[in-house]
Amino acid sequence: MGISKAAFLFLFLLSSVKGDILDDYSRTDGVWILTRKKQFYETNDEKECADKCEAERNFTCRAFLFTRKKLQCLTLAENAKMTVTFASTDTVLYEKIIYLMQCKRGIGTDYRGTEAKTQRGIPCQKWAEKIPHKPNYTPEKHPNAGLEENYCRNPDADENGPWCYTTDPAMRFDYCAIPECEDQVMHTGEGPQGECMQCNGEDYRGEASRTESGLECQHWDVQEPHMHGFILKHYPEKDLKMNYCRNPDGELRPWCFTTNPNKRWEYCNIPRCATPPPVSGLDSQCLSGRGEDYRGRIAITESGNACQHWNTQFPHKHGWVPDRYPCKGLEENYCRNPDGEKKPWCYTTNSNIRWEYCTIPPCDRTEGIADVPVQAPLTEECYRGKGQSYRGTASVTVSGKKCQAWSSMFPHRHIKTPEKFPDADLRENYCRNPDGDSSPWCFTTDPNTIWEYCNLKRCDDHAQEPAPNASPGMMEQNTGWTTPTTSG
Repeated sequence: MGISKAAFLFLFLLSSVKGDILDDYSRTDGVWILTRKKQFYETNDEKECADKCEAERNFTCRAFLFTRKKLQCLTLAENAKMTVTFASTDTVLYEKIIYLMQCKRGIGTDYRGTEAKTQRGIPCQKWAEKIPHKPNYTPEKHPNAGLEENYCRNPDADENGPWCYTTDPAMRFDYCAIPECEDQVMHTGEGPQGECMQCNGEDYRGEASRTESGLECQHWDVQEPHMHGFILKHYPEKDLKMNYCRNPDGELRPWCFTTNPNKRWEYCNIPRCATPPPVSGLDSQCLSGRGEDYRGRIAITESGNACQHWNTQFPHKHGWVPDRYPCKGLEENYCRNPDGEKKPWCYTTNSNIRWEYCTIPPCDRTEGIADVPVQAPLTEECYRGKGQSYRGTASVTVSGKKCQAWSSMFPHRHIKTPEKFPDADLRENYCRNPDGDSSPWCFTTDPNTIWEYCNLKRCDDHAQEPAPNASPGMMEQNTGWTTPTTSG
């Protein structure tokens, strides 16, 4: 049974009070937008840049750009819906979700979309103008009501929703036809379609197909407008059907690629189920497959280091916090596999060793070994030239961070996938150099560090690097791609 619009609006406002300021923004990597109104700042990270956007007084800040290497922050008066965009290496665009939404929640007092005509098709009068109608609601009198241009708004909390003064002298005002946002119904999780999620929604099999800002989802089996590696044959157990919201890569909640060329992906607004998730069985006390369901109490790594507690940030800071991932079994300091690694692991209490795998006894030795694909370890300990021919198995960065698997989009989304760079040998999470950088690198599993060079030495032989084990078109493919290099 649906809840009232007023109650839903209250829940939405309540959910917006979050610990992370970036939760109110939609992120797109490798994009720059052209805007006349902008302000430059120097900040240490994206959160500080978001603070600058919230505090901006020179204009209404709808988005900001952050460059990772220069640590440069640009607050912007426009978002991607309002101006042109183009690719830019090492840049991340953050847009306020409230200004991207083309649907209304509740009575739409927080609607900040760009609809500018009434339900009868009459163009709206600008809020700052006095012809043909002298307005009672102006930007000066109501500075927080979003009375910009001639966009539909609801500054007086009218129960009928957003409206505007019209350009027709015979009609002072009229309501606007703003569609309702999806998912305004509470679910129990007992229906056959599973229209609610448990945990982080990795098992969600519902049919929601719009993002939290109202954008339509792109079908998983197409590559337009966004190319990606989430193909059904590569993820047969993830139910990548139609354009339904899914969580194939361990994100915080279900998401999808969007049909908007300027917005690569967004989270979906899937309600949580009222029923508790199922409890793991007895086989979770031993290793089966990759051990993602392992819930035993081994808390020591294969080299003998004690595991760090998951709910602490010392000696190693990390993003695998139990509160954010309630169904990953991140209890105490027990070995776990929350990210689909080849077997359970943990952060260590040794400040010089960030993480290590754990030795978990298999449930069935024959079955356990067969379930896990085995890659013969290579002996390459160094790289030549820029390392484009490096095919070793190093998977740790210069600062000791674990590498993110190339086929994964968590915690960092990127375009350096095995499908996009088939000749670069982007296996597992091994250090590689698919884009001609100065040396092998990888994306990291640290949510606060997108990428780093790997802890590899150059070989003694300083001769020119031999061609990679692939076609010479590899570099041509790299240079022809217009999105970020290692930083994106």
